[in-house]
Amino acid sequence: MNPPRTLASVDLGSNSFHLQVARVVDGQVFPLDALREPVRLGAGLSADKILSAESQQRALDCLARFGQRLRGLAPDDVRAVGTNAFRIAKNIDAFLPAAEEALGFPIEVVAGREEARLIYLGVAHSLPPSRARRLVVDIGGGSTECIIGQSYRPIRLESLYMGCVSYTLRYFPDGVVTADSMQRARLAALTELEVVAHEFTPADWAQAVGSSGSARALSQIIGESSGLDDGVITMDGLESLVRRGIRSGGFDPRDYPQVRTDRMQVLAAGLAIMCSVFEAFGIERMMPAEGAMRQGILYDMLGRSGEKDLRGATVTQFQRRYQVDVAQASAVEQTALAILGELDGGDESVRQQLRWAADLHELGLSVEHSGYHKHSSYILRNADMPGFSRAEQEALANLVLGHRGKLGKVAPSLRNDLRRAQIVALRLATLLHRSRHPLDGVPLRLLACEQNLIRVSLDTAWLETHPLTQASLAEEVRQWQLVGCELRLEQAEDLRRSA
Repeated sequence: MNPPRTLASVDLGSNSFHLQVARVVDGQVFPLDALREPVRLGAGLSADKILSAESQQRALDCLARFGQRLRGLAPDDVRAVGTNAFRIAKNIDAFLPAAEEALGFPIEVVAGREEARLIYLGVAHSLPPSRARRLVVDIGGGSTECIIGQSYRPIRLESLYMGCVSYTLRYFPDGVVTADSMQRARLAALTELEVVAHEFTPADWAQAVGSSGSARALSQIIGESSGLDDGVITMDGLESLVRRGIRSGGFDPRDYPQVRTDRMQVLAAGLAIMCSVFEAFGIERMMPAEGAMRQGILYDMLGRSGEKDLRGATVTQFQRRYQVDVAQASAVEQTALAILGELDGGDESVRQQLRWAADLHELGLSVEHSGYHKHSSYILRNADMPGFSRAEQEALANLVLGHRGKLGKVAPSLRNDLRRAQIVALRLATLLHRSRHPLDGVPLRLLACEQNLIRVSLDTAWLETHPLTQASLAEEVRQWQLVGCELRLEQAEDLRRSA
């Protein structure tokens, strides 16, 4: 059997340089290693588009470090791509030979629309397949790419000369944010967007997605400010952050510990551009995506096609890797779905998330039996899971963490009706399957799941012959009382008579 193929992509952006090394297994790309350095090459461009000696040296030093990591890989398995700063620098021809020598591989300077295509390819492979059209916006250091695509196929590609580094130098050079500087930055971005806005109206796409650092940083800050964990960027959230920045006179990294310091240095510019994108394209909600150009380069090298949901394949891979008892996981899954019943609100994603949580809830048994749910949650929160966004991993990790033991550790999730119903269903399902024997029918059904009251239909005849389950249910009632919620077990016979 041939060993798995190893590929590497090098994304030479105007703000950061990225190296991604991955292994190809069964047509999937699994990350092995990643390096990132905030080179800020675009900040080294003079007014007449000449790269300064200092910025060139920063880049060469970084490329030499990347080159060491790439030693031993075949030329066909490495692709390095230079973006906006490489495109517009007038002295790039003099710089490229030294850059390629430091890296040890050729560097391809791509056009704006090719950059957009690679970005879309990376984003599309990080999201669940969908027939709906998606708008992808990538705010880079020197340019912003806007793409409309369907499945893995980009339909409309644009690259605009505005980025978080170039706008920082132009409008926020000293880090100070004022109402005037923010307004000028937003108007400049709107002027750039005006030319293409008619091709990116809400009628042209069904879902908006933001990729790369600016979108993820804005998602983190807005999510924490609103108390939500779904990662959604909204216009209200953006405007609130604008007002906060103007009041404070800037964005002090100490006030935003969840975001890297180097990203905070260009946040005001990224925020101004994102506000203008929302306004020009009529966006109401935008989801952040983990995929970016470096992943797109890998898939482009692989020449992959098709619409397989990476998340399902990842779940199967994790079950194999952590030696999960698949029969037990499947039994818990089916029971949890039966208990949940119709309380999913018609949202298939709620049921799908519950399926995956049941499939993966025993990952941690491969580490330690005692407290295995904590190990399972840690793995899901921190592992590389192709196809899953960070927000999806966080939600899955919280669901698995809450499937047994004390509920206080997942208290924030209990405030959401659907999350609470998922947790109840998974807890009761694992409780029923504690003996690891098949069930002859499901004796519990979830009737209602409100913040202070959870109603469960119970087959008392079945329960009388299962004393261990009786004791476990009594403890479950107590655990919910500790978080201020009544778990009420109602006899199915009485419910049928009253009906």
